[in-house]
Amino acid sequence: MTRSTHALYRCPPAYLALCLAVALSNPVAAQDAGNATNAQTNGPGTTNNSSTSASSKNAKTLEGLQVSANSAVSAIAPTQGSTIATQPQSIIGSTYIQENIPPTGDYTDAMAISPSVYTIAPNGPGLMETQVASIRGFQDGQYNVTFDGIPWGDSNDFTHHSTSYFTNQDTSSVTVDRGPGTAGTLGDATFGGTVSVESLNPTNDFNLHPYVSLGSWETAVEGAVINTGKLNSSGTAAVINVQNGTSDGYLTEAGQRRQNVFAKVVQPLGDNTTLTFGGMWNKINQYVPLGATKAQIAEFGPNYALNNNPNSQSYYRYNQDQISTYMGYVGLHSEFDGWTLDNKAYTYAYNHYGFNGLDVNGETPNGTFCNGKGNDCLYPDNVPGQHMRNWYRSWGDVLRVSKELGPGEIRTGVWYDKQDNLRWQYEFDDTLDQPALNTTGQPTKGSDSPVDRFMTDSLRTIQPFVEYQWNITDQAYLVGGVKYEDFLRDIDSLYNQKTGLPLDYSKEWNATLPSAAFHYSFTSDWTAYAQWAKGFLAPNLNLFYVANPSISDASLQPEKTTNWQLGTTWTSDRLTLSGDVYKIDFNNFIQSVKVGANTVFYNGGGVHYTGIELEGTYMVGGGFSVYANGSLNRAIQTASNTWNPNTPHKTAALGMIYTNGSVYASLIDKFVGKTYYTANANDDTPIGGYAVTNFTASYKFDPHMTDVKDFKVGFQINNLFNNTHIDALAGTTVADSTPLFWTIPARNFNFTVSADLF
Repeated sequence: MTRSTHALYRCPPAYLALCLAVALSNPVAAQDAGNATNAQTNGPGTTNNSSTSASSKNAKTLEGLQVSANSAVSAIAPTQGSTIATQPQSIIGSTYIQENIPPTGDYTDAMAISPSVYTIAPNGPGLMETQVASIRGFQDGQYNVTFDGIPWGDSNDFTHHSTSYFTNQDTSSVTVDRGPGTAGTLGDATFGGTVSVESLNPTNDFNLHPYVSLGSWETAVEGAVINTGKLNSSGTAAVINVQNGTSDGYLTEAGQRRQNVFAKVVQPLGDNTTLTFGGMWNKINQYVPLGATKAQIAEFGPNYALNNNPNSQSYYRYNQDQISTYMGYVGLHSEFDGWTLDNKAYTYAYNHYGFNGLDVNGETPNGTFCNGKGNDCLYPDNVPGQHMRNWYRSWGDVLRVSKELGPGEIRTGVWYDKQDNLRWQYEFDDTLDQPALNTTGQPTKGSDSPVDRFMTDSLRTIQPFVEYQWNITDQAYLVGGVKYEDFLRDIDSLYNQKTGLPLDYSKEWNATLPSAAFHYSFTSDWTAYAQWAKGFLAPNLNLFYVANPSISDASLQPEKTTNWQLGTTWTSDRLTLSGDVYKIDFNNFIQSVKVGANTVFYNGGGVHYTGIELEGTYMVGGGFSVYANGSLNRAIQTASNTWNPNTPHKTAALGMIYTNGSVYASLIDKFVGKTYYTANANDDTPIGGYAVTNFTASYKFDPHMTDVKDFKVGFQINNLFNNTHIDALAGTTVADSTPLFWTIPARNFNFTVSADLF
């Protein structure tokens, strides 16, 4: 066990939460945690993956889409389309998540199996934030991520801290929607699509489901899911997951300790109304690498990251994150007299203290200056570093109302969100454990203060929408609508990022986004759709990191996409198959140029995206099924006619799945084709394609023990053929802009034991 995990083991509070959860439980009957369905329930408005359902012509917004295992193949398909979808999507159900994703994993590990998706988990699944999460070439920050229909993320650039919120065990399904959706698809980054994460739902019967997992790199996960069952005659039910995890990680000295608690309470209010309370708390302590140069990989191996030398800027204790987050919401869903009302009021917060060496990869020499004394007081051997804090809290509400009207349904609503953000960073002497200027003397722009930035900012978003679904015939309907986006950025900085100067400034933008989609059912098993829609990305906060934003953003417009997509889905008892073609034009690309002393931002160029995507599962017989997906993708930047970074030219997956009673096994290979990066002006290099093969198997049996319904053992081998090649660019070094890289984590395993009690 490395020093990193020893240090992390000092923090035991999740065990207290686990004991409390067990103490609160009362035995009745059990939920089968290994239940081989993708079933979702979300109150009275749930729809299923069938064009013959009573609700199949209603609520076609992404947030209303749910998939039910209405056929045998749907229960075991790793990904599948939906027969009620109006744009390309891959639905990843609970069976795949619980059987194939390691207990340390998160939603990015689940979405990795989808066509056109390229993701990187350099330290092992869920053991550090995902560094690349690309969909068709759209990067994290260019698409939405929602949790139970609530958009969330950092307001500065709309990226997501993948390990800082919900865990694999909190999640019931993940849907990757590859498009901007209809007018009712809400969020600041409908630009590239939406990843929808749905949480666990309470069951009708009591169940206690403890689990323990051990794996490579001293990885250990302990936790329990408790379902209360119906507590009273009104039908009140709750589910809670309590989890603790530790790992040294694949990368050297990059240990992690994570604790998570998730709870949901569902309270029926009469026959047609449901009140839901959801909440999550997460805490992470981790040591954070920044990638390695090719020279470091050649000398120290593909897993080189940090070291245990206190005289080095790469010392693991100087490079760590302390992050705590929470999310909570109150949801009301009601149906009456042809009306449907759905409302979620929510809040979430992120609190991050970060510590890092000044130049972790060793190109900047040691040395710090005494504060206020400049060159007259130099510690030439002291280790320079930086300390930072990033804190934000969002408050918001998502309201949706629909009403049967004429030959269809009208839907309207509004999303409101306000996020307040505090950011600071200052230079630090890690040897003396006190603030100091580092040896470059640059971060504070010539002042004697060690402060690099101290700033508060906010983003207020209002998105009203209206759309109408016209049911043309029993087989066809048309959805058309418009969404209006209004957002206001405000910044108040004592030391603004990059400039180091004071700034008090605000700017408001807006955009109108129309959409239209046509859906046709050839039969109850075969449907098709055509979509045209505008996508949108709000401008980044970095527009304000200049001396005079009123000059730099005077005529700037939000980035937009225009999407054309055609697709079809077929589903039966033995086969689920879907495919699509797409063409996307991205315009208003925000770029910058230096004009005298001013940095000026402007709209110019964009990216042309085209491609084809397929996915399907076929039940061969005898418990065996074959799964495959694939995509051909093209993304060319219009200004330079070059390949868009982090866009593989193709992806593919192929696997065999076996299910027979209590036995589950799968062998699945995911291939990601060649991609390009531009590290600097002199380095435009392709990263060759790679494949990773994973094997998983589990067996559930009755141990014939009192109060133990069943017992399950599972085993996973990830990266079966031990491919450790470079798979992504991590950035560049501070001093010389030398490219840094991530590599594929080596072969690793997880062994998991769980039970359903009572």
